[in-house]
Amino acid sequence: MTALTALDSLPRRQTRLHRPLVYFAAANALLFVVTVVGMVVDDRVITGSAAWFKPAKFALSFLLYSVALAWLIALRPKASRFVGWMATVIVVAGTIEQLIIVGQVVRGTRSHYNMTTAFDSVLWITMGSTIIVLFLATMVVAAQLSLTRIGDAATTWAIRLGLAITLVGLALGNLMPNRESGVADIAGAHTVGAPDGTPGMPVTGWSTTHGDLRIPHFFGMHALQVLPLFVALLVVLAPRVPLLAQVRVRLGLVVTMAAGYAAALALLTWQALRGQPLIHPDRTTLTAAAAILTGVALGALISIASAIGTRKVVTA
Repeated sequence: MTALTALDSLPRRQTRLHRPLVYFAAANALLFVVTVVGMVVDDRVITGSAAWFKPAKFALSFLLYSVALAWLIALRPKASRFVGWMATVIVVAGTIEQLIIVGQVVRGTRSHYNMTTAFDSVLWITMGSTIIVLFLATMVVAAQLSLTRIGDAATTWAIRLGLAITLVGLALGNLMPNRESGVADIAGAHTVGAPDGTPGMPVTGWSTTHGDLRIPHFFGMHALQVLPLFVALLVVLAPRVPLLAQVRVRLGLVVTMAAGYAAALALLTWQALRGQPLIHPDRTTLTAAAAILTGVALGALISIASAIGTRKVVTA
């Protein structure tokens, strides 16, 4: 396969973008701007962070998530009403989440795990229910997309594996409500080894002193963007790196990347559950990380070497 053919293998949009997802993405883009302004002009602090920090993070995350999902759905050769309905369910669930998160900030209290009053309890139970609905709807859409061949084998598997890891990342969110917070009327926690509100990293707010379950949740959830973008990058580089013009090489690299991503997700989860902050790994964590990097490097070399060997045989 030539580099030009590789570029032609990038999947094109076959159907129109799912409008509710597009509108949801636009609304979250606007909300992100508003919440950033809120962080500048509003000096209130909720659970150790700027009051508008959480809705800003959720707005950005939902923006990336909905754009990626709308694009993937549009790659299907034929529109499906069922997939469209499930995507709309995702939008409705996400909208309810955002309304509650923003509403609680306006009220000056936390949204997640809050059982302080009867009203707060109803809101938190509603959030928990909508997250389950969002997860199940995403699982249905992922199953439908995985049954469809989109582009070449490398692209198809990048989408399938990205969706699978994303579902795992979403499911990891269930670890947080089930943890003891150590605080009265708070049903759950994302910090391991201390109550929520410990010192956090800039931008992300992830704990710098204890384990933080938000890290694997975030990392896993965004495989939906990372793996398809990775295969797109390989295709774009094909004109400069002829080996990447071969589907077999790109497929091997995609599988290697997905395996490394999944292993890193497992490591981040294990690290958080041990109460260890991301930026202060111990020797055991570093050893595991080195093993993952070594495995990824070996996988990449094997993918490339097999293609070189095939080329030599054909030339001979």
